[in-house]
Amino acid sequence: MLGRHPGWARRVFTEADLDAIAAAVRDAERGTSAEIRVHVERRVGHGLRRRTTDPMERARQVFAALAMHRTAHRAGVLVYLAIEDRKLAIVGDEGIHARVGDDYWTGVRDRMVERLRAGAVRGAVIGAVSEVGTSLARFFPRGPDDVDELPDDVSLGR
Repeated sequence: MLGRHPGWARRVFTEADLDAIAAAVRDAERGTSAEIRVHVERRVGHGLRRRTTDPMERARQVFAALAMHRTAHRAGVLVYLAIEDRKLAIVGDEGIHARVGDDYWTGVRDRMVERLRAGAVRGAVIGAVSEVGTSLARFFPRGPDDVDELPDDVSLGR
């Protein structure tokens, strides 16, 4: 329920947006044993404990805080956005990063930026999740005993 989310999030996302993003994560994960999370917060350096303004550094902190490094195949991917700072980062755990490399992440990021510049926040996130899901399915196909290890809903910071 969006009412429990911070005001800045309600100004950017409708309940339908958050549901659609969670559905995109579920759809993307149907073909892979890997895990995808989306984390959105107001600002990169907002709050007492955040001493960085670098979105990649902050995304790595969030990756660890969400325990994404504890997935069975070390194949978690975090799509991170800081809305008011207009910054984003995509972090892949060592298992997936070793297979796709820096150029892949740069391409996903660049396509997200294009959609964001066009004002399509929901489309940018869903597009990135779908694209990452396709790559993860190629490198980490879903096995018969696969378990969904992490929540699919959008994680919202304060």
